[in-house]
Amino acid sequence: MEYIVILLLALIVDLTLGELPSPFHPVAWLGKLIQLEVKIAPRQGKWARLLCGTLMVLGTVALLALPSYFLLAYLAGVNQIVYILVAAILLKVTFSIKGLRKAALSVKRALEAKNLMGARREVKSLVSRDATKLGEPHLVSATVESVAENLSDSFVAPLFYFIIFSVPGAIAYRVVNTFDAMIGYHGEYEYLGKFAARLDDGLNFIPARISGVLLVLASYLLKKDGRRAWQVMFRDHGKTPSPNAGWPMSAVAGALEVRLEKIGYYRLGDKGSPLSPGLISSGIRLVYSACLFWVLFCLAVEVMRFVYTA
Repeated sequence: MEYIVILLLALIVDLTLGELPSPFHPVAWLGKLIQLEVKIAPRQGKWARLLCGTLMVLGTVALLALPSYFLLAYLAGVNQIVYILVAAILLKVTFSIKGLRKAALSVKRALEAKNLMGARREVKSLVSRDATKLGEPHLVSATVESVAENLSDSFVAPLFYFIIFSVPGAIAYRVVNTFDAMIGYHGEYEYLGKFAARLDDGLNFIPARISGVLLVLASYLLKKDGRRAWQVMFRDHGKTPSPNAGWPMSAVAGALEVRLEKIGYYRLGDKGSPLSPGLISSGIRLVYSACLFWVLFCLAVEVMRFVYTA
């Protein structure tokens, strides 16, 4: 039953307080640690960089997840209330709902104010693509795509591993996902980030597909085109370079009856409604509804676990 309380408290903290400022945010500290590790990594030799990247990921996971395990195990035997509070705070650090909404709405407000430069600046907090030449439709698309993808990366996946491995599991996932976001792509970090990218793909395999299904359910709840969301998801999910991102993004494209596009990489969905700033709010509502379904599922799992073990 304690897992239910931990989850609910973590959600309350996120929805009321949102994210800590970057100087005080543990994930920002993790990012600085990764930057330091990258600086001391070997510059040449693909096998040396591959080995170093693997050790970086595994070592950092152990450095952060193992102490959290022993700390919570100790607190559970000392004071149950303190244990639950600390566990809830640690769990909250691994996911974000309010912060994602805030970032997406910042882009929307800039677009509504006809501040294209401001929108391009704000979208950088959501996507890694070059936004300097993007017009309004592609800025809207990038924002909606990011909101959909982050349903999996920033919410479904952390809670998925929380259910299975408790708080240390969610922390371990966040470490791997942060590594992937920072160095898990081709180019300069081709080999240094390869292990992080592949591990992140594996860890997100199930959560991404769950996220797609949740968005289909959410589209029915919000009286969107649920059938279309299902069809487009299965038709277009494989068009993205990532084996996972296409599932939630294509589901949203189908539900909103729009075409989402990253120029030169993929197109998801069919041409329909125009890509206007208001579409960002529609995407957020879909994702929030999907989050609700996922929370209810997680709570149901924990209730069944409690009843079974009681």
